Amino acid sequence: MIGRRVCLPPGVGYRAPMPATRSLIRIGVNVALDGLLAAAAVPVARWIADPTAPILHPAWMIPAGAACLLIAGLPFRLSQQYWRFAGIGDLLTVAASSAVAAALFALLGAVAGGASPNPTFPLIHALSLLVLLGAPRVAYRQMLIRAGLRPNEGQVTSVLLVGEGEDADLFLRALAQNGRSGGRRPSFHVEGLLALSPRQVGRRIQGHTILGAIGDLPAVLARLQQEERLPDTLVIATPDLSGNALASVMEQAERFGLSLRRAPRPTTLDPALPAGRSRPLELKPVAIEDLLNRAQVPLDRDGMARLIQGRRVVVTGAGGTIGSELARQVAAFGPAALMLADNGEYALWQIDLELAESHPAVPRQAMLVDIRDEARVRAVFEVFRPELVFHAAALKHVPMVEANPLEGLMTNVVGTRHVADAARAVGTLAMVLISTDKAVNPTSVMGASKRLAEMYCQALDLAARGGGGRPAQSGAMRCVTVRFGNVLGSTGSVVPLFQRQLARGGPLTVTHPDMRRYFMTVREAVSLVLQASVLGVGDVTLPSGLDGGIFVLDMGEPVKIVDLARQMIRLAGLHPDVDVEIRFTGLRPGEKLFEELFHGKEPPVPTGYAGLLMAMPRTADPAIVGRAIDEIASACRNGQSRQALALLSRLIPEFEHNADGSVGEVRA
Repeated sequence: MIGRRVCLPPGVGYRAPMPATRSLIRIGVNVALDGLLAAAAVPVARWIADPTAPILHPAWMIPAGAACLLIAGLPFRLSQQYWRFAGIGDLLTVAASSAVAAALFALLGAVAGGASPNPTFPLIHALSLLVLLGAPRVAYRQMLIRAGLRPNEGQVTSVLLVGEGEDADLFLRALAQNGRSGGRRPSFHVEGLLALSPRQVGRRIQGHTILGAIGDLPAVLARLQQEERLPDTLVIATPDLSGNALASVMEQAERFGLSLRRAPRPTTLDPALPAGRSRPLELKPVAIEDLLNRAQVPLDRDGMARLIQGRRVVVTGAGGTIGSELARQVAAFGPAALMLADNGEYALWQIDLELAESHPAVPRQAMLVDIRDEARVRAVFEVFRPELVFHAAALKHVPMVEANPLEGLMTNVVGTRHVADAARAVGTLAMVLISTDKAVNPTSVMGASKRLAEMYCQALDLAARGGGGRPAQSGAMRCVTVRFGNVLGSTGSVVPLFQRQLARGGPLTVTHPDMRRYFMTVREAVSLVLQASVLGVGDVTLPSGLDGGIFVLDMGEPVKIVDLARQMIRLAGLHPDVDVEIRFTGLRPGEKLFEELFHGKEPPVPTGYAGLLMAMPRTADPAIVGRAIDEIASACRNGQSRQALALLSRLIPEFEHNADGSVGEVRA
């Protein structure tokens, strides 16, 4: 992976080490060659020791010399060596076998007589064996190198496999099955394995030795390097290795100049396929998501199914990163009908086509809808009459909304009200608002607009649940708000930006050395959104005072953007600040160094579900918030930016607009 080696491209196929029959043939050839060379070593050594002595007498010496070498080589597995991988370790094995063979021959000669022309013969015999056995091995390796080939079979790649148990066994069996399929596929030579547990060290899987535990990686690589058997690639064969442990492996790969790849997941491997139908195994680059140190959170999938199955569901912003993943996961639970709403034709067409292929049995409608158009939203909802609405439509890019504040307010604030009001009008059971950590102590128009959207939905939910001392409204729509941080790989986020910059050779641009953000994968974020929906919509009694509260996803620890940039450079097989420059550009308008998940007046409250917290609600009257939104909408339609932002600041006292991109302190 790291260093100046070129990363192997995704999709390259690999073939396993030789099957058992071919391996036996190779060992047989080694035995024959070593036997012939050992037989030749006897007359050579006799001639060197005494040129006047008969070199072929007595006659038993020739076969005895071969037999002594083959016997001496058994404990050292001399006949199992690969000549194409000959290195220092292999030559040491040859030397040890030669010494033992010369000693056995000298002992035999002392018993039978006539084998040693002088006392130096055993030493000369051992050296002759070393030269005659070692030189062809080294010459063969050098011949392959000078011929422009790797010191292996064609395009064989030497690897160290990280994995144990069923994961490693299944992967090695799949490699062997690919090897039996024939053809000219690139192949593996497995130098050995690394286990996750020290208890596995020394055991063998499919004939390959577990050389150490994951913590022994530096020592194992150093030993292989000393023996000139350092692999080209580390292959992660277990899906359980991620986060800090994977980062440590990546660091060692960089130190030793190795590429790093992930094996296919065990569920995609099928070594039972007939050889003719086998496909090349595809090694994947380690994804930046793999380095997130996040544990798998148990989810109430039965509750999600009860919430969604058989209901009519709308997803707004269905063409975006969050909206499209919501559409995928909702479709998997079998809704009665699914409406995909978006303002972008191409993005909407893409997700509609995808769902047509993956979930053809789910009735769908793809509707071009601008949520700023109240009449259009009401008309669409009146016809479809949704029972659940997942509202992901928003303008989310801070610099873009800073440059177009009125558009941001019309979409994120007024558009949210249009969706919520239209849903209430047709008797929708619940609406789920997707919010952002930028809504906490906002310094941007985008963040403040999302906070105002939160306030409106909170006010509606309080009215529906009877919170704040009000009577509950029978049959009123629930409003669930879910707040979380950045999603890795979303459109316009730093990950695809860094990928494009890496493809151009850099530099990678980071706004500030201390910039930190919360990250999670889109799949995990949407799964937790659905989990929050189960709690917020279902017949769950929330703790006292939490009606109208905001569900907040547990994002773990924030990540420094500059560290993310360095990790991505390493994953590309390059050195940060050596091969690729990291350039600091300064904060942009509306940005702040640290995002927050909770306001100082929103103490986090456990929900009883891993990965989900609740923010204590800050109450507001829906009528008051609604009138304020009407004023903002009027200012936006009249092009009055200053008045619209003044109204926004009045509604959200903690909004301190960082319009010039200066560094501000995080507030409580």
